[in-house]
Order: sequence, then structure tokens, then C-alpha cells
Amino acid sequence: MTKKQRTLQIIERLKAEYPDTDCTLEYDQAWKLLVSVRLAAQCTDARVNVVVEKLYEKFPDVNALAEAPVEEIEKIVHPCGLGNSKARDISACMKMLRDKYDGKVPDDFDKLLELPGVGRKSANLIMGDVFGKPAIVTDTHCIRLVNRMGIVDGVKEPAKVEKELWKLVPPEEGNDFCHRLVDHGRAVCTARTDPYCDKCCLRDICKKVGV
Repeated sequence: MTKKQRTLQIIERLKAEYPDTDCTLEYDQAWKLLVSVRLAAQCTDARVNVVVEKLYEKFPDVNALAEAPVEEIEKIVHPCGLGNSKARDISACMKMLRDKYDGKVPDDFDKLLELPGVGRKSANLIMGDVFGKPAIVTDTHCIRLVNRMGIVDGVKEPAKVEKELWKLVPPEEGNDFCHRLVDHGRAVCTARTDPYCDKCCLRDICKKVGV
């Protein structure tokens, strides 16, 4: 079985196993996903979802957040860790959205990368989830699982994993595939315990690298 064949089979099986996959960060506007994905660095999505409720109560739109003192933002987002740098990035990002994009999030990958605090992972998430465009989000679950499954070979750098996956994953499948890897990594192919290979839908085609 080639890597391409294995990848396509994995995509189809995960699609059957997790048909209703979605981003676990809660948002109803594009700019809110930008804020949440910045806060999610080294923090759980569940905690981020709680913290942003308080943030939006005080600063309910792009303008309010752009005008908010960084110290006030930091007080609220502190539970997510790295509060100072995250608050600075959020403030600068909202200012750029206000001043350059009329408060709207651009639907262009390169323009997203210009926003403070936005890297390739965040830009891909926005492109896929908000704008429905081809995207591959190489978060920790994705990197860990595609190496374990044998889709990529010992590649740990997010940008390199992304590059490899673009060669193997059909563009229209990329975004949901990455969400399903998160679902699978939490439910079955776990990091902090031995993976539950006996109940895995991929057990006969996964290479089980490192298991």
C-alpha cells in the first residue's frame, strides 16, 4: 500500500467514525476564532471557551478590543497562560483588523499571516473553518498521529508536516481530516496513555510507529 492509498483509506474510515467533526473552539464570528486560536497555544480549547466569554462581555467587538488597554485584556486571558504575549498579540491583531480591513477578517492566506500572532496553523484554521477553503491544520494531534500512522516519516516540524500532507490529502478533505485527527487523538490514539489500538478503526492499516 502506498502512502497515498493509506492516507485515502484513513480519511474515509475517520469520516465514517467521526461524521460530525468540527472545531472545538466556540465562535460565531471570524474575528473571535482569531482570538481563540491565539489563546489556545499551550492551553486547552475547553478553557479558552470559558475565558473568551468573559473577554467578550467586556469587549464585544473588534473596535472595543482594539481600543482596550493591553493590561485589561491580560487580566482576563491570564488563565490561558502566556497572558502578556497573548494579550499584546490580540490587541495588535484587532488594531490591524480595524485599521486595515474595516474590522473584517481577510480571506487570503498571506494576509492572515501578516496579522500579529497568526502563524500557518491559525491561518489554515481560519481559511478552512470560516471560509471553507482548502486547509491543513498541523496541530500537535495531527503531527503525532500522521507520524504514528506512517503517513509521514519522522517529520515533526509543523510546516514540513503540512507540506507533506498537501501531497497526500485531497484539498477538499484537508480541513475536516485534521479535525478528525483531533477527535481520534483524544478518543483512541491517545498521547498520555497507550493508544487503544484494539478498538481503533485503523488498526489493520496503521503502521503503529513508536507504539
